[in-house]
Amino acid sequence: MLKVNKICILIGICVFVQQSLNAQNNTNSPYTRYGYGVIADRSFGAGRSMGGIGYGLRSSQQINPMNPASYSSIDSLTFLFDVGATLQLSLFNDEINSHRNINGNIDYFAMQFPVSRIMAVSAGILPYSHVGYNFNAVNDIDDISHLDNYSGTGGLNEVYVGLSIDIWKKRLSLGANVGYMFGNIDHRSAVRFGTSQQISSLYTMKKVNLRHLKYDLGVQYTHPLSRTERMTFGLAYSPKIKFSSVSYDVISSNDYFLSNIIKADTVRNSGFEIPNTLGFGASYVKDYKLILAADLSFQDWSNAHFFDDNNQFKNRYKLVIGGEYIPNNFTRAYLSRLRYRAGLNYSNSYLQINDSGYNEYGISLGVGLPMLDNRSFVNVSFEYVKITPESKTLINENCFRLTLSFTFNEYWFMKQKIE
Repeated sequence: MLKVNKICILIGICVFVQQSLNAQNNTNSPYTRYGYGVIADRSFGAGRSMGGIGYGLRSSQQINPMNPASYSSIDSLTFLFDVGATLQLSLFNDEINSHRNINGNIDYFAMQFPVSRIMAVSAGILPYSHVGYNFNAVNDIDDISHLDNYSGTGGLNEVYVGLSIDIWKKRLSLGANVGYMFGNIDHRSAVRFGTSQQISSLYTMKKVNLRHLKYDLGVQYTHPLSRTERMTFGLAYSPKIKFSSVSYDVISSNDYFLSNIIKADTVRNSGFEIPNTLGFGASYVKDYKLILAADLSFQDWSNAHFFDDNNQFKNRYKLVIGGEYIPNNFTRAYLSRLRYRAGLNYSNSYLQINDSGYNEYGISLGVGLPMLDNRSFVNVSFEYVKITPESKTLINENCFRLTLSFTFNEYWFMKQKIE
């Protein structure tokens, strides 16, 4: 009965998370007006505390969808479930004006379990990108001022199922994810002009509906250094995909409900693409004491189309380093059993905005709090992200991000003895 109740709870959480992801608004950045928005962090709670590492991370206590080869590290009697939520404070300034916003939502959930001693499965849903902004601008045309309002919502999500298998002495493992990427991106603008006696308005809406299958391939090799120490090297690759799409472009002279439509177009299967992604990582692990890891990834955005145009993006690189330290895992002193984590990351933007872009710098601190069973954890991560534009005409952005996740570790496959 206990296991049945747990299954019902997990199903309820999954439904709630799926509904939350569909209505997500995890950002209010004006940069999300372009392209697919801001690219989401694919690592989960523990990895985010360490800067977002994952390609070379192999742990029996964490779900790591960044490299599907990691799933087979799970213990043969273990069921893992992970759910996370994020709260973000964003500060914007352009050397004249400043603004701040608070956003947050359920971020992801995933589960993982073994199917044999050398094979394991993972499944879940996680974000790929976020779109969310709302700002005004005053412009002049022929000495007539008009107020422009720009707003947008949406993003892309991914549902995945992955399989991993150990093919040689628990050292070499292969894995693959099959996912379904989906989402809507909605951009709206309103232009109001005229005198106080007579004001005219022009509303536009551009909406894109995107769908396609997605694949991830991964490999990890673990080299033992001693009975308690090892090095793991990981490589993951996601091939380029072209979305099935429907885009709507509507102009109205009345309101956002588009009751007085001037022009309306519907276009199917325009060129929308996600590029090849290649990631490499390495980690050093001393059991129950220390993790040190580094990742490097590359995305070939310069060859990706967006509305049939391949000149809107540039290649993106990301470098991450991070680690975890446990003072004493085998003591009753609670503070000594905590997982203390930290990380650094750097990436450039994939967007080209007026032939310019931005660089992103991040630092993270976190802690893993053992629950009563000493197998499950509450993971808390604090991140500071600074977005530095390459042009003075763009906006500076500072983000303070809190991620809270729960990793449940249960013995679901142990046979009960009958007295």
